[in-house]
Amino acid sequence: CNWGQESVWTWGAGVGNLWRTTGDINASFGSMLSNFHNTVGLASYAAPGGWNDPDMLEVGNGMSFTEDRSEMSLWAMMAAPLISGTDLRSATPATLSLYTNKDVIAVDQDSLGKAGTEIASTGGKDVMARKLANGDVAVVLFNENGTAQTISTTASAAGAASASSYTLNNLWSHVLTSTTGTISATVPAHGSVMYRVSAGSGTSVGGTPPLAGAS
Repeated sequence: CNWGQESVWTWGAGVGNLWRTTGDINASFGSMLSNFHNTVGLASYAAPGGWNDPDMLEVGNGMSFTEDRSEMSLWAMMAAPLISGTDLRSATPATLSLYTNKDVIAVDQDSLGKAGTEIASTGGKDVMARKLANGDVAVVLFNENGTAQTISTTASAAGAASASSYTLNNLWSHVLTSTTGTISATVPAHGSVMYRVSAGSGTSVGGTPPLAGAS
């Protein structure tokens, strides 16, 4: 841990399994956002055996539920270690629902080990995509703004295999929908919508994640 100094991501895999990419996080949307911005562009340095660490999860420490869900979504997309920074013994059911979402953890722990990248970012409306081992693609629509925004992309832009239709599995609401390619949602302020995108109109299968916490 050297707080992202000396371009540690360029040599960290030679001496350890993860490296901090930022200074210390705190339980505020601004701090979480800063750590996200400072880490998302380092995706090419993450791979099985060595991971970018934008610091611990502040989920349950004082941000809003919507902001907490965004942090969990973004950290999972970046293949970051999911290390709780709150006392799970006193966590609320809402907080525990975020920490124990197996579908989101499965994206973080995906065996391909390929960190997600930001494929679009305009006016505080961000789109992340991450290729997964079984051929699915994870997509997050993230709204940095203080008001709700419509954020859109396509399955093709996200790197999904060509198909006539796709199943979108909303990993937080667990609602399945179909699309011919468009992926779009009205995203609340500071919020995110996370999909697992599968070719075809069948049910998306998330798989069983390993128990380890570091990606």
